[in-house]
Amino acid sequence: MLRDITIGQYYQTKSKVHDLDPRVKIVATLAFIIFLFLVNNLTGYIIAAAYLATTIYLSHVPPSFIFRGMKAIFMLLMITVLFNIFLTPGETIFTFWILKITKEGLIMAGRMAIRLIFLIIGSSILTLTTTPNQLTDGLEVLLNPLKKVRVPVHEIAMMMAIALRFIPILMEETDKIMKAQMARGADFESGGIIQKAKSLVPILVPLFISAFRRANDLAMAMEARCYHGGDGRTRMKPLIYKKNDFVAYLVVAVFMISMVVLGRIDILI
Repeated sequence: MLRDITIGQYYQTKSKVHDLDPRVKIVATLAFIIFLFLVNNLTGYIIAAAYLATTIYLSHVPPSFIFRGMKAIFMLLMITVLFNIFLTPGETIFTFWILKITKEGLIMAGRMAIRLIFLIIGSSILTLTTTPNQLTDGLEVLLNPLKKVRVPVHEIAMMMAIALRFIPILMEETDKIMKAQMARGADFESGGIIQKAKSLVPILVPLFISAFRRANDLAMAMEARCYHGGDGRTRMKPLIYKKNDFVAYLVVAVFMISMVVLGRIDILI
């Protein structure tokens, strides 16, 4: 399960998507997420799927690597689908005890499942094709207007980048702790839900200690180097828009407009 988590990881390769300005990828991801919830029919979802397929193809990231990350949200996906099926009022199709399956519930469950899957894939593409440093720089530049109202833009961007960087590190640390506990006879598979939850205690305690230790070491290292962000701080690689970035903005705009226009004409689902 831990090896299936791909969010926060960076896939090193050479592609047109990797070479894009991080601001383009951040704006494209946010636009895709927003417009995804404006789609109402099958045509819109097909366009969204074509957009994701094109992006994956241009990123040169193996589709198997991207879809492997879907295993980590399988339970969340199932819970979302079941809640929408049984708790959405409407025309009853099937009744079992106190549970009722409605036509509207099935439609809503299908929509939410597709949206959640597309959302995770779209977010994964952003982190797989953009390094944490690039994400930090891109977010800071995009949020620069908020400095006028005294919002600590640099600190917010830095915290998000550090959080993304820590995800694969903590996953690796968790894997090491689990293997160490299993070597000492720990059993994480047998028993019911309560027993499995109790068996996680020997993992969570050292994991939290390790996380706090890493955070403290990072803070001390930044303080020892007299680190300070904000005004006056320069970048080794300044962000400069290129021709491909403007082309990417145009392509994203065409896809998003198509999703909204064609996705709301004829409601099929």
